Amino acid sequence: MKQFETLESTQGGGGTRRRHCIALVLALGVFSASAHAAATHHSPNPKPASGGPILVLGDSLSAEYGLTRGKGWVGLLQQRIQAEKPAYSVINASISGETTAGGKSRLPALLEQHRPSIVMLELGGNDALRGLALQSTQSNLQAMVQASKQAKAQVLLVGMQVPPNYGATYTEQFAALFENLAKQEKLPLVPFLLAGVGDAADAEQWFQSDRIHPNAKAQPQMLSNVWPKLKPLLK
Repeated sequence: MKQFETLESTQGGGGTRRRHCIALVLALGVFSASAHAAATHHSPNPKPASGGPILVLGDSLSAEYGLTRGKGWVGLLQQRIQAEKPAYSVINASISGETTAGGKSRLPALLEQHRPSIVMLELGGNDALRGLALQSTQSNLQAMVQASKQAKAQVLLVGMQVPPNYGATYTEQFAALFENLAKQEKLPLVPFLLAGVGDAADAEQWFQSDRIHPNAKAQPQMLSNVWPKLKPLLK
């Protein structure tokens, strides 16, 4: 995808920006050891809302890694929900380093415990980093979609992209995976969570000092990518 360049191709002033894009994608798999430290977060008011909670199941991009609690895009979503759709609450079940297989194994218990009305799936990037087959990733995502539907929850699929140094064919097929699943299951889709962040002209200003994770400045943009697709699901 055009948002990313290989490390070998970075030259001149644009090199730093491109390296940030690559590093950000790598961030998805680096922090799996922190899974327990980034365990499931709940909203300050965990009481089930009349509309049913919104369950976010993602990786480090949604787990507020390196951010003050509540300052990640999911925390900002919770604030907006409280202001505009108070019948709902938000539950962040994201874990750094999570794969689709891990999400698939955890989801049944989360559905049983929280009985969400909406499930947001932000997974898949770590599968690519580990070289897992695209068919396996799609199968796991589809299983989570179907389990959520069986639990009477609506599903919002949040897409990711990988850099072209994975090979043009793999890069294109990975992006198409989310599109195809959304069409097949008739789901709303956020094509790329990091649009406007990983491909920003001043990308270095959107990252933490580790040059890997989006900083607090980037979180509102990430929410802006999600909100237009989520809002129609809020009844």
